[in-house]
Amino acid sequence: MQDGRSVASMSTVDLDLRGTRGFLVADERGRMVGRVERPLLGTAPDRPDALAVRAGFLSRRRMLVPADAIARIDQGSGVIGLRIARESVRRFL
Repeated sequence: MQDGRSVASMSTVDLDLRGTRGFLVADERGRMVGRVERPLLGTAPDRPDALAVRAGFLSRRRMLVPADAIARIDQGSGVIGLRIARESVRRFL
């Protein structure tokens, strides 16, 4: 845009979250959020649409990362990059 505002790019690629167990999750600034504990099934019985992320090794704190918050998945390094800040990730049990 010419008035100084920027527009973030959004991906419409359909992500496959089934093979992401154990991946590290980083927020938009590259800060560590946690490690994927498991993909969570949602609207379709065979397609996960969110990830359960554990904040630390011995932590009981878990976070819910919806698929639309994921910017990229790097299969080579095992890192999932988010398009949101770590503070914006919802916590559950």
